[in-house]
Amino acid sequence: MKQSLSLVSLVVRDIDEALAYYTGSLGFELLEDTPVPAQGKRWVVVAPRGGTGSRLLLACASSPAQRAHVGDQTGGRVFLFLSTDDSWRDFKAYTARGVRFVREPQQAPYGTVAVFADLYGNLRPGSSRADRPRSPSARPTLLSRHRRPPRAAFAAV
Repeated sequence: MKQSLSLVSLVVRDIDEALAYYTGSLGFELLEDTPVPAQGKRWVVVAPRGGTGSRLLLACASSPAQRAHVGDQTGGRVFLFLSTDDSWRDFKAYTARGVRFVREPQQAPYGTVAVFADLYGNLRPGSSRADRPRSPSARPTLLSRHRRPPRAAFAAV
């Protein structure tokens, strides 16, 4: 049996806002934007340019429970991993596009790591469960490995 993970749903507050972030700030490619009138939603798929792996399905939160998890889909854990062959190049490109890094690239035992705040990562004022502050490990991360295939990670927080 041959299988692969093709799509990962990312619950977002607003499709157009998220689409602008992923295609503009992160430089992802819009692969599909199809209205689904019967369900009152859009099927919006993005992926890193030139990527051959999994893609992101941007899913607009449609209930209070879903909205409560925008920016905290994984409870503060790193969520998505994005491969790169050059962390510094990507760091410079993302910075030029307005992505706010909380940690510049630095060498770690498993590769080069940089941490940036994503679209929803810092929009958590207050003290309710949905608005609680998250740990720095919940921030998006960008990695570049040197011995194994290059790898990067960022969390959809």
